[in-house]
Amino acid sequence: MRRITFLLLFGSGLFSNCLFAQKDAPKVVVGIVVDQMCYDYLYRFYPQFGKDGFKRLMDKGTHFRNVTYNYVPTFTGPGHASIYTGSMPSNHGIVANEWFYRPFGREVNCVEDTTVSSVGSVSKYGKCSPYFLRSNTITDQLKLTYPSSKVIGVSIKDRSAILPAGHMSDGSYWYDYATGNFITSTFYRPELPAWVNQFNSRNLVSKYVNQPWNLLKDSVCYTYIKQDDSPYEGLVGGKTSPVFPYDFSKATPAEQLSLFTIMPAANTFLTDFAINALAGEQLGKHQTTDFLTISYSTPDIAGHTFGPYSLEMEDMYFRLDRELERLFQALDKQIGKGQYVVFLTADHAVVPVPQFLMDHKLPGGYLFLKEKTDSLKALCLAKFGKNCLNTIENDNVYLSDEVLGTDLEPKVIALLKDEISKWKEVKKVYTKEDLQVKTAENWQQMVASGYDRERSGELIFILQPGYLPKSSDTPASHRGTSHGSAFNYDTHVPVLFYGKEILPQEVFTPYEIVDITATLVHILDVQRPNTAVGKPMLELFRKK
Repeated sequence: MRRITFLLLFGSGLFSNCLFAQKDAPKVVVGIVVDQMCYDYLYRFYPQFGKDGFKRLMDKGTHFRNVTYNYVPTFTGPGHASIYTGSMPSNHGIVANEWFYRPFGREVNCVEDTTVSSVGSVSKYGKCSPYFLRSNTITDQLKLTYPSSKVIGVSIKDRSAILPAGHMSDGSYWYDYATGNFITSTFYRPELPAWVNQFNSRNLVSKYVNQPWNLLKDSVCYTYIKQDDSPYEGLVGGKTSPVFPYDFSKATPAEQLSLFTIMPAANTFLTDFAINALAGEQLGKHQTTDFLTISYSTPDIAGHTFGPYSLEMEDMYFRLDRELERLFQALDKQIGKGQYVVFLTADHAVVPVPQFLMDHKLPGGYLFLKEKTDSLKALCLAKFGKNCLNTIENDNVYLSDEVLGTDLEPKVIALLKDEISKWKEVKKVYTKEDLQVKTAENWQQMVASGYDRERSGELIFILQPGYLPKSSDTPASHRGTSHGSAFNYDTHVPVLFYGKEILPQEVFTPYEIVDITATLVHILDVQRPNTAVGKPMLELFRKK
């Protein structure tokens, strides 16, 4: 009887003034993802970092030094989804940044949504949502458990603002290449909040893009100062050589809006916005923990062009260090020292430019896809008398609709597997049937963890170490770099935690990227998100 009476009293609202808060939880959790950050950047650039950016995390927080991705492909969309769901693409469904989607008969972006509209712009760039994300995020779980908590996601890239903040985000904002403003979509809200409109009215992109990007420090501070004019770097903004300074002030307004995102000033712009979000959304002022997700996209946008051993990327990280310092100082002031938790990681790292590897007698090279695809189509036509191949994308081989579901399908798959296995650039080839079988082989398991029957191809191959796929063999194709592999240059990333009740320590225990969410569960006092498979990083909970 007592129990029944209590339930009735509770339902009547007599307990409506009770405070429902987590025990000893931080006021705010800030998740920072640096897009395309190699683990060794922490140490290569450490001597030139200030004391209050990366060094604050490294020296005053818990530094997990042995964290890797446990699946392929290592791209931005899957990386952000995996960090925040605590699961792999085989569960959360974000198998790449783009993939060939059979129900639509075309390639789709991992966050595109044709049913929503842009908010804050009339451009196409706002037609996005977490529609394709099949799993709950840790931020979704926070909102489910503590509805008074607020979740905000910000980034230059749409997918990097959308996937971390999840389905229940109170606001996800990303860069509009048509206007230079931060925008959102009708999935989240019908109009921009006043603080976002006020921020956009400052027209900061025009201010920043018209200031040349030159070296932050004296030239003696740079390891790669003598390698500025490098044959391994791409050319941007009409430049004839990849050397400092980068001055885009003479570019057209439309060109400037795109070129801006390769400049370190775009990191400054994002930090400006994140700091404004703290105040604009009153983060840290609610009964339960708020969550701010920040993803710095520019290191990836620039990194593809310049590569990891470039003067540009060295300066990029010297400048990003200052942005982190500015962000942490704002958190100290607005939230309070010791009242928040920050974690920093990366969605992937990057392979050195393959031509650089080749020229230095290291393993590496290129797979030129147009030539290979044409040869496969010709082989199938000669053998079966029809077009059997739709496309090859992200090392996934998609068969044509003429073949799928017919008696011919297994024969085509067997032929293609045999042929692709002969390519010297390829390490392993797996069919969709191979990926349904449990195995102790590391590479096959990583591919299986990134496989989704609806969204992946009928075959998936992985390249040899140091290799990249390129559409065709041109001089430009030997400049710049990318990522996506199962190898350590792509999978080994930083993971650092700092803040409330977190001890300064270095941890060498092997962990996987999916363990971050399993750890946040115990910081936020929430249930594990629905498909999370990681384990808590127990050293983080050591007491003094």
